[in-house]
Amino acid sequence: MSFYWASGGMLGTRSLGGSIYQHALEREAAFITVVWITGFVKLGGGLVILMLLRDWSKMINRILYFLSLIGGFFVFLYGMVNFITFLLSTFGLLSLRINNFALSWRLLFWEPFWMLGGLLFILSALMYKKDNIRPNSYEI
Repeated sequence: MSFYWASGGMLGTRSLGGSIYQHALEREAAFITVVWITGFVKLGGGLVILMLLRDWSKMINRILYFLSLIGGFFVFLYGMVNFITFLLSTFGLLSLRINNFALSWRLLFWEPFWMLGGLLFILSALMYKKDNIRPNSYEI
């Protein structure tokens, strides 16, 4: 979606709400650059997961394992913090400049999507370690 949005596509941007939607409407150069960068970061995460499908050298295995585990933790944390923030806004405990349409999408789709993705990254790392890494290979 990031590449689609960076290229000028608008489908789904309203569901993001707030300043993100405003920046998308205004097509600010700096914002579009950030959207392109996030697309490449997401692509890089997908590449790391794809690399887990193969057994590499001991060092590469270790790097892939930790990248997946730490990346998954941060992706889950990102979704969870956003979810809690939007939930607090729903109960009036935080004041956010976001409409109800976008707020619903963020709570029911976007943030759970990020949390699920983070959990799947962590699970992928754990399964990779279990299936492809010799016991005690992470001792320093």
